[in-house]
Amino acid sequence: MPGPSSQSDAENGLVARSGEGDNAAPLSITEISTMLKRTVEDRFGFVRLRGELSGVKRAASGHLYCSLKDEKAVIDGVMWRGNAGRLGFLPEDGIEVVATGKLTTYAGRSKYQIVMDSMEIAGEGALLALLEKTRLRLEKEGLFAPERKKALPFLPKAIAVVTSPTGAVIRDILHRLADRFPSQVLVWPVLVQGQGSADQVASAIRGFSDLPEGVPKPDLLIVARGGGSIEDLWGFNEEVVVRAIADCPIPVISAVGHETDTTLADFAADQRAPTPTAAAEMAVPVRAELAATLEDLAYRKKRAIVRPVTLGRERLDVRIKRLPRPEALLQPQVQRLDDLADRLRRGLKDRTAKGREKLGSLRISSATLTRNLRDAQQKLSANRLTPALVENRAARDTERFAALERLFQSLNPEAPLQRGFVLVKDADGNLVRTKAAAEKHSQLGVKFADGVLDVVTGSAPSAPAKAKKRKPRTDAAQDRQDDLFG
Repeated sequence: MPGPSSQSDAENGLVARSGEGDNAAPLSITEISTMLKRTVEDRFGFVRLRGELSGVKRAASGHLYCSLKDEKAVIDGVMWRGNAGRLGFLPEDGIEVVATGKLTTYAGRSKYQIVMDSMEIAGEGALLALLEKTRLRLEKEGLFAPERKKALPFLPKAIAVVTSPTGAVIRDILHRLADRFPSQVLVWPVLVQGQGSADQVASAIRGFSDLPEGVPKPDLLIVARGGGSIEDLWGFNEEVVVRAIADCPIPVISAVGHETDTTLADFAADQRAPTPTAAAEMAVPVRAELAATLEDLAYRKKRAIVRPVTLGRERLDVRIKRLPRPEALLQPQVQRLDDLADRLRRGLKDRTAKGREKLGSLRISSATLTRNLRDAQQKLSANRLTPALVENRAARDTERFAALERLFQSLNPEAPLQRGFVLVKDADGNLVRTKAAAEKHSQLGVKFADGVLDVVTGSAPSAPAKAKKRKPRTDAAQDRQDDLFG
């Protein structure tokens, strides 16, 4: 019989042999891998794993590859293209998620992995962490810079609204606009929550921005949604919506949620409204207030026009009060005139008195008169008067007299009487020039070239009027010059 050494050599031989009673045939790698795959999938056909994403990458085929890890272990994960396209957020490294799927093995690398059907962010804290991370990344790109903000139009003619057509938001906006200032409203209906809402909102914003030529573009765009949880508002935190708002050439008002709700769309918009109703108030002014402002401006304009006139009148009144009275201005001159008149009267009296005294003191003798007469005769004989001087002077005087005679004839009011005209005078000798003046007198005198005829007018009283005797004309008395000394 063989010894122990020969038995050991047979067990450790170079060629694999099946022993007596051995029914464990060797398995191939594929077989064992398939057996492991079936065992794992049967045992872990549905699992939910919580972990932090790491090594996230999306292949050209659209499949998503990543790893889920915690403090002590890591597991690979894969999500096929169909499920990856329905994710409600953008997977990134460092995000804590809850993945739902089944465990399987990958025989090509002898690894086990989870095939994920869905992926959710693990809790509100993780969601806020993702939101803050996305905000910092977009802010670093300059999408929230103040210099990118555009001013809202004062009075937009057309207002575009991107919101749900069935919610209370659009009714609140329309009602508020109608109360303040009725305007044209263009509504682009979209989903504001759930799968695909972000893409619809972004497409609506870009649709208003890319309207074809000839189609009037709105002057203002309102992106609105009612309040909700952070999950309900997550579509407005998506990068596609933020970039659409930032690239929109139309001024945008973000009215997502209520006052305490904040989304990334609020940072990218040109103006944030705490509520959709407040967005409508920001969009248009109050028409009644504008009318009141116009009335106030018109009143102020009128006052501005009248004010200089009023001020001028007040200044003129003040200056008039400061001017001296005419009596006060003439008083010194009146006083001076009275003084000079009194001095003149006294001077004349003194001069008269002195003349009388001088005349009384004169003693005119006959010899003096004879001498003065002789001197005058000598002066007269010394003058040689030629006939030509006298004749020239007489001719000039004759011409002047003839000119005056012609002027007198042309201005003589009685000269036309020789040609048949008459002069009408009243009882006092005043000329009567009009019919109305003649009707006031009961008796008139009509002067002809050869005399005066007294006539009675139609307005004369029934009693016969006595003819007024005409006063005989008297020659003008000759002027007499009072003797200064007599």
